[in-house]
Amino acid sequence: MIERLRAAPAAMVLPFGIFALFVLFVLPIPPLLLDIFFVLNMAIAFAVLMVALNARKPLDFSSFPSVLLFATLLRLALNVASTRIVLVKGHEGGNAAGDIIASFSQFLVGGNFAVGLFVFSILLIINMIVITKGAGRVSEVSARFVLDALPGKQMAIDADIAAGLISADDARERRREVTVEADFYGSMDGASKFVKGDAIAALLILGVNIIAGFALGMISHGLSAAEAGELYVTLAVGDALVAQVPALLLSIAAAAIVTRVSDTRDLSGQIGGQFSDPRGWLPVALILAAIGVVPAMPQMIFMPAAAIAGAIWWALRNRAAHPVVVEEIPEEIPPDRIDIADVSDQTLVTIELGYGLVHLVDEAKGAPLLTRITGIRKQLSRDLGFVLPQFRIRDSLDAGANEYRLTMGGLVVVQGTAKLGKLLAIDTGEVRSGHGVTGEATRDPSFDCPALWIDPGARDHAVSEGFLTVDPSTVIATHANQELLAQSHQLLGPEEVRALIDDLKDRAPALIEAIHPDPLSLAALTRIFRALIADGIAISHPQPLLTSLALALQTTQDFDTLIDMVRADLGARLIARICEPGERLPVVTLDATLEGAILGGIIDPTSGQPLIEPDCGSMIAARVSNHIEQTKGPVALIVQPPARRALAGLLRQRANRCLVLSINELPATQSVEVIGVIGAEESQQLPPPMAKGAPMQEVNAA
Repeated sequence: MIERLRAAPAAMVLPFGIFALFVLFVLPIPPLLLDIFFVLNMAIAFAVLMVALNARKPLDFSSFPSVLLFATLLRLALNVASTRIVLVKGHEGGNAAGDIIASFSQFLVGGNFAVGLFVFSILLIINMIVITKGAGRVSEVSARFVLDALPGKQMAIDADIAAGLISADDARERRREVTVEADFYGSMDGASKFVKGDAIAALLILGVNIIAGFALGMISHGLSAAEAGELYVTLAVGDALVAQVPALLLSIAAAAIVTRVSDTRDLSGQIGGQFSDPRGWLPVALILAAIGVVPAMPQMIFMPAAAIAGAIWWALRNRAAHPVVVEEIPEEIPPDRIDIADVSDQTLVTIELGYGLVHLVDEAKGAPLLTRITGIRKQLSRDLGFVLPQFRIRDSLDAGANEYRLTMGGLVVVQGTAKLGKLLAIDTGEVRSGHGVTGEATRDPSFDCPALWIDPGARDHAVSEGFLTVDPSTVIATHANQELLAQSHQLLGPEEVRALIDDLKDRAPALIEAIHPDPLSLAALTRIFRALIADGIAISHPQPLLTSLALALQTTQDFDTLIDMVRADLGARLIARICEPGERLPVVTLDATLEGAILGGIIDPTSGQPLIEPDCGSMIAARVSNHIEQTKGPVALIVQPPARRALAGLLRQRANRCLVLSINELPATQSVEVIGVIGAEESQQLPPPMAKGAPMQEVNAA
């Protein structure tokens, strides 16, 4: 009830204003009250112009068409009231029609009604032909474009809701904005006619005042033609100028509204920000100075103008070179307040350093570790096909002085030791016996090779003896690179997948429509991409991969089957990781009995994959590692499709240089060289495959 009582006076303003307009149209008013209304009219015109200039976007002044209507009505009502006073009391001269009209007729045009007529005509031409006509054309085109785009905007909102990008409340707000925008520009198209009609009405009212003034002055008051012209025409011109100035201000406001481009700043800030580029002011200063040196030109005007333009260029250039740093006053936080940022770490990958290794990220010493990590992040992003999230490097009080750790999601995945001020000399197999290089014995954390921590002065000696020498920052960066490459699928999230899809929408829209959002949601697509990256298929060339996925979706939507079909279609890309084009692929296979034992064994009920007995798995990993050492390079293990996942998971950590392929993934044109059959000797000792629940005698009989 209290709020309604408070809102009642504000709600009565508009009805009271309309009643006042009716009074001005019908009843005669004293000159003093007419002066007050003239001042009010000018104040309203200036206020409307200021609001239009300070609006950040046109819809911020959505009531402008209605305001323009009432302002036009007020001005026409004042024209009627002033015409009545001029015609009734014009023969008295002076201030008979009020001080405002007298001031405009005497001071602004010097009491010469001919000058007043010319000034009024110029203002009328500027208002009608330049401002009003241009604003009307802009309003008409804007209304047409907004109405034509309305169905597309509605469809875009529906699509965003269907894709889950916005909530129902957001969609409702966007629909309201679209509707208000269409209504606003449609109303502005009609409201611009008010300004044009008002200008025409002002011209007609001036003509009526002049003709009627002559007639009344000579007929009713016995004045001569010269006296009637001096009295009535002067007052009529002053009256016209009083009405034309607010009309011109409202026309400027209408033009400013319809020509605005949406921006986060108001019109003054938008224009000032775009004129603050110093590159535009130096040519202005030079051109003005060049014109000023011409003998026929007034140098006392052009040269100061050139100096002012040069000063503006100099000031803007200095401001651009030394931007003002605004110090933000920190908000006082209550001691008992706890924010989510205080208890959570949003960084996925973190490298923790002991206090002895902090100098590796000291910018005063070149920050070598930061440079190495940045290079690794760029290279991994290029190889994997998505932008890796930012890494974080921080010190850790829990780590030893020379220890470092790599954490992913808060879990330590790898750790090692580095010696600041030392070099790691790595024995890659080419070091001569009796080399004489001394140092602290250790092993390279990345490739598990024998190594020594040596003094920097012994580097040349170590290199001459066949060692590979690296600094501590390279040791940490290489170790982190190896682990991140092995865990690269964990770095891919929905945000990275969305960025990849958005990038492809412009180049291959039909391909994206065939996959996302139907039948694969963003979460399902992320799961598939992570599985493919874990299998060694990068998404740096996404179009062939997504094409294979789109074709596979025509057959099935089962996750495991989709992965198998995509891998079979991209088998050549898998083999290219370990085999050059035209070369024979070194292949290792499983003995038929061993493979049958694996496939016929116990099946994991959750994943549907065969479980490999630990001793059997150790034997397979050892034999594969032996073949890798003998060939001095990677090899491929070819198995039946049902056994691929189980064996790939087994060898991923124990023999990561072995590529596990199913027979379906081997291209028909790829030549192979079988370098070994695993299990041929052990197959005689293995029991035959046993079905779950089958009696032992039935297995023996089989």
